[in-house]
Amino acid sequence: MNVLKSRLFALLLLLNSPWVGAVEFWSLGALFETQKAPDFEAIQDSGARKAAFFNYLAPKINQQNNKILQLRRAIRNQQLDADALEKLYRYYRVNLGNQVGLLNKLDIVPTSLVLAQAAYESNWGRSRFAKRYHNFFGLWCFTKGCGVVPKRRDVGATHEVAKFASVDKGIAYYLRSINRNRAYQTLRAIRKHKRENRLPISGIALAEGLVDYAAIGYDYVETVQQIIRYNQLERYD
Repeated sequence: MNVLKSRLFALLLLLNSPWVGAVEFWSLGALFETQKAPDFEAIQDSGARKAAFFNYLAPKINQQNNKILQLRRAIRNQQLDADALEKLYRYYRVNLGNQVGLLNKLDIVPTSLVLAQAAYESNWGRSRFAKRYHNFFGLWCFTKGCGVVPKRRDVGATHEVAKFASVDKGIAYYLRSINRNRAYQTLRAIRKHKRENRLPISGIALAEGLVDYAAIGYDYVETVQQIIRYNQLERYD
């Protein structure tokens, strides 16, 4: 009962904070999840903000990548039953039985690249979509009610900004998008080449496959690579 009271008290404090509108939160669980994250907006020193950002997200990204590596090993060692395998083929949009094709899609995205994109897309964790909806990557969805309508959406546009109950779910969705979406075939081809030649899978290299991630095209690639280099993010890979 004391735990419940403390949570309700924390909820009241959060709802009365200056940046929160109760209607913006789509579930109580998502709201409590928000409380666990650092308040990046309140960290005035940019170096301290970056450190908090990387320390918060890097373990979560590594956790999702480790899940992918475990699945790859299970597939290679024939440790999955037929139903589990069939679900993976459907999930990654690969023809049933095409194990090579599945493994080309079911693979990690370097932590350095994920951190750089998260930093750029969320303004270092300060965007309202990152703070309130655990979307650090500017991810869209296209079914009415699937997310949040952006305030500056073009007339006639139907997309929404995706919302997630946790940061972990947001990262998992981002990885699925990179690994499934046709727009990132080049990224996956670069990764496949690295795998086949036993070369490091680096964020700088895979960033070359992000031309279609944003409307600014190759400028986006160069910006992400600059973030990786300037912050020495490949130390997280």
